[in-house]
Order: sequence, then C-alpha cells, then structure tokens
Amino acid sequence: MARALVVGTGQVGTRVARQLVDTPGIDEVLIAGRDPKVVEQLLVAFNGRARAVAFAPGDEIPADADVVVTALPAEFDHPVVAAAIERSVPLASATDEHEAIDQIRALAPNAERSATTVAVGCGLAPGLADVLARHAASLFDAVDEIRISRTGWAGPACVATARHERRALVHSWRGGGWREDRPQGDVLVWFPEPIGGRDCRPVTGATALLVDAFPGVGRIGVQIGEPPPRGRVRRRGLDPEWGGARVEVRGRNAGGFETVVYGVVERTGVAAGVVLGVVAARLAGVLGDRLARPGVHGLAALVDPVPFLTELAERGVRAAVFEGVSVG
Repeated sequence: MARALVVGTGQVGTRVARQLVDTPGIDEVLIAGRDPKVVEQLLVAFNGRARAVAFAPGDEIPADADVVVTALPAEFDHPVVAAAIERSVPLASATDEHEAIDQIRALAPNAERSATTVAVGCGLAPGLADVLARHAASLFDAVDEIRISRTGWAGPACVATARHERRALVHSWRGGGWREDRPQGDVLVWFPEPIGGRDCRPVTGATALLVDAFPGVGRIGVQIGEPPPRGRVRRRGLDPEWGGARVEVRGRNAGGFETVVYGVVERTGVAAGVVLGVVAARLAGVLGDRLARPGVHGLAALVDPVPFLTELAERGVRAAVFEGVSVG
C-alpha cells in the first residue's frame, strides 16, 4: 500500500486525486492546495480516502508520502521536485513550460545520486503524445522526424503557459542540433473530430524531453494551438473545449519512407489527470511493474507504450491511428 501527495487542486490536480483515490494499492491521498474550500470539497467527495496536509512549495516532503504528484503553475514545480529528490521520493509533474522543464532537467544529477525517478511532462502533450511517438517509432527501422501538435487547455495556468510559449524564441531540433528562431506564424493542423483544423505555431515546449528520448532523430518539433482570448477562461469547472494531440512520425523501412500519424481527443484536464495518475501509481509500484529509472525523464523515455496505452484506455482515454484504428 502507498500514500500519494498531490500538490495543486486546479482542474488537473483534482482529477489526478480522483484517479489515485480509485486506484487499488493507493491507501491514502494527501492533498495540498491553496484554497481550503476546494480541499474540503475533495475530502468530502473522497469519503475518507484522502486527507489535507499543510504543504507548500519549499517545504519538506511529508514523511509518509511514497510518491509526489505536482499539478502546479510552472514556477512552483522546481522546489517541490528538489524536496522530493532530497527525500528520495519519486515524483510525477504535469509541467509543460520549457523553462520549468529545463530547470527540472538540471536536477537530473541529484536525482541519479539519490536513486530518485522524476517523470516530467505527464499530461496530454507532453505526456501521452510522447508515448504515442515512442509507439510509432517502434514501427520503423530508422526515424527521421517527430512532430507533435497540441490544442486545448486545462485552466488558467495552462493557457498562460501556451501564451508564453507562443511568444518566446523557438528552440527546435534540426540536423542533430539546436536552432533558435523568432516566433513564427501559425500553420493549419488537422486534429481528429470534433476538433478538426486549428492554427498551431512552432514552440520550444517539451522538445528537450523528446531529444533526450530519441537522440538519433535528426528533426523534432512541437506546435501549440492558439489559446482562447483573455477573459474566456473559467477558473473552475469542466474544460471549456476539447483538447487534442496529433503525433506525426516519419521514418524508413525496407519498403522506403513512410509516415505514421496518431491522434487523441479528450478534455485536456481529463487526459492530463489520467496520465498523471497512472504515472504516479506506476512510480509507487501499485500498478504493474514499478517505474524506476533514476534521473529526470519524459514519458517517451520512461514507459513501455503498449501496456501504458492499454491502462489509459481502460480509464477512458484512447488514442487512435488518424484513420480511426485503436492503438494498443
């Protein structure tokens, strides 16, 4: 049996807490959030399977936590990750902002020394999309290019990250090296229905996690759709729109060059909550084999795609080949 500390009670945090409460082997969920009313509502809903803890970024990890899950605005993740490494407690983070990811990746030597596994980018994209890229890559003798596109949001922090990424300089992986570009214009990307075509822009995003996982691939890029206008993002409640990810992998087999395209459509907060919950349960060792690879990793480098995708499908989040055939 294990105890999971969930830090953050926004759209993703509340959903991952529900996933963990419903996961056999998780004895108790410890909830740390800034809004006491939201925390109390969750405790009532979880009917004794959770309790509130006084924890904030910068504090020591509670002694009885076996795994830590963060669903926080990007600037708050680093001190929680550092504290988890200090106590050798595995951690899963939903952060998708490139500066925050780089700060956490810089802690990799500490995580390796303390034999701590840190999973970063555990959401829709990065996260599920990275696992789909790994699945698609296994179909080729050699992979030349990986391109991941995402649209959809899980709340104000997610929207703020998307706006920031779309304005920032773009660091892309070309020809086996990094290239810096100014923000570019949007291109039309087609997602599975009911989303359809959306304007997306190249960003840095979690490109570094993909480069770590696919060091031999010469071209890797990430694109993010345009977030809703200011004032149209609800602070609480269900996501206002569907989220989607499109994963394109180009490579070579004996028959020549081919392209595989996977897609997934789900409420962004739902998908992120399920992915984060499954990763946390695997890190705690209560859902299949324990994930144990000391260091800081994205999901493409950390999980076996088929059983992971199967577990997500059993929890209601399904991916498909773009023509509509189920994956995994």
